[in-house]
Amino acid sequence: MRLTQGCFSFLPDLTDQQIEKQIAYAISQGWAMNVEWTDDPHPRNSYWELWGLPLFDIKDPASVMFELNEARKSCAAGYIRINAFNASYGTESCAMSFIVNRPSNEPGFYLERQEGPGRQIGYTIKSYSVQANAEGARY
Repeated sequence: MRLTQGCFSFLPDLTDQQIEKQIAYAISQGWAMNVEWTDDPHPRNSYWELWGLPLFDIKDPASVMFELNEARKSCAAGYIRINAFNASYGTESCAMSFIVNRPSNEPGFYLERQEGPGRQIGYTIKSYSVQANAEGARY
């Protein structure tokens, strides 16, 4: 299973050169950048772990690439994404977000069936990666 979240997720993985070009575009727009990672890529998990500090007022894509490579060294078994934030409207709005690192084996998700009153059936999406690690053991 291949996780499809953010920009470019239906394309093959971007090369470092392609990632650097996307970062250069974001910098040319004046957007702030950050690097995030997670081992729980659930679609509703919008709060990934921040890697380092947000990168405001940067002028060189190499600084973002440095942070990305450091995150890859430390979080190679997880997902890593780059976000770009546009503050031109007075708030930090995410203008671009894309995955730049994936684990070698993407465990995927499963549906848990929930039966309710009146024959009502609901489903919850759960992540195999969270199921495989006991609470508190993931970090």
